Amino acid sequence: MNYFELFALENSFELDTSSLKSKYLELQRAVHPDNHANGTERERLMAVQKTAQINDAFETLKNIDSRAQHLLMLNGIELAHETQTLKDPMFLMQQMQLRETLEEIPRAPDPEQSLMNFQNEISSFISDIDRRFIILFKDGSDCALQNAGDEVRKLKFMLKLSKEAIALEDEIFDY
Repeated sequence: MNYFELFALENSFELDTSSLKSKYLELQRAVHPDNHANGTERERLMAVQKTAQINDAFETLKNIDSRAQHLLMLNGIELAHETQTLKDPMFLMQQMQLRETLEEIPRAPDPEQSLMNFQNEISSFISDIDRRFIILFKDGSDCALQNAGDEVRKLKFMLKLSKEAIALEDEIFDY
């Protein structure tokens, strides 16, 4: 199913999340199971299924990595449940260095500043990946879409590092 069509949105990586949220709430109100409480069992079941589908679509489209994966899937590139690994040695070295940097933050002279610098660096990498994905996806050739898949793999690494940095922040500053 094309989640963009469900929300009446253009198939695009660049997405207005406030518009997405508005359309989500509108769809949820329209098909909410309570609206079908007096309906047949089939109608109630259909309402529950449609609500679940809308929830899945919203979760997919609101996150950049799953949105990118969905766009690629719509174009015949399936990344979900794949076993293919990233074969970019420069990126893999960069990942190792970033992991080491993250591990050293608690022992840094100023952990708060080090963590902020790390998070800014990760945000910059994510923005660069987003830009490359958009260019490759718009190209649309098979080769470009395969390369866009590699960018999504990189994005997943970076998002995981970002989550780990947030967890470290909570740990260091006892939030």
